[in-house]
Amino acid sequence: MGRQGIVSINDRARDNLRYIRETMERAGSFTAVPGWGGVYMGISALAASWIASRMLSRDRWFAVWVGEALVAFAIGFWAMIHKAKTARVFLKGPGRAFALSLFPAMFAGTVLTLVLYRHGIFSLLPGLWMLLYGVAVVSGGTNSVRIVPVLGMSFIVFGTLALALGPEWANIEMAMGFGMLHVVFGVLIARRYGG
Repeated sequence: MGRQGIVSINDRARDNLRYIRETMERAGSFTAVPGWGGVYMGISALAASWIASRMLSRDRWFAVWVGEALVAFAIGFWAMIHKAKTARVFLKGPGRAFALSLFPAMFAGTVLTLVLYRHGIFSLLPGLWMLLYGVAVVSGGTNSVRIVPVLGMSFIVFGTLALALGPEWANIEMAMGFGMLHVVFGVLIARRYGG
């Protein structure tokens, strides 16, 4: 028998360790949900709610919140990548499942936002945004630590209340939802699960 048929014990050990690591990544909870990133997202939402409350037109109010959504997305994405240490880790296993689970509800929220904006229906936007964001977080949270789906359910409750209370409370609802929920849960996640 030649050397071609012999498998080195080091090669076999490396293959076994790789298999174990990949299996653990797929099965484990995704803990790269950024606690401090959530806090920063909440702070930016609190600032946006203050700015939006001073806007004299619905179009400007809408522009403030669209701008805030882009800022919050950038903060959240950066914080997740930073907590996961590298984009390569984030895009594999539970991290990838988390990101893909967020996408459908976020896409639906974007489409419905554009439709409601086109028809001038601003009063439903705060409730819709919080409801669909909550659905996205609950969906993504199925592959994460327990507190993440609880955050999502909290957004669903706040979104439902926002729809019930009406547009007079829009800025307070957005401050409480996207602002305070992110801050409170962000601190809890940071303390219990790091960063």
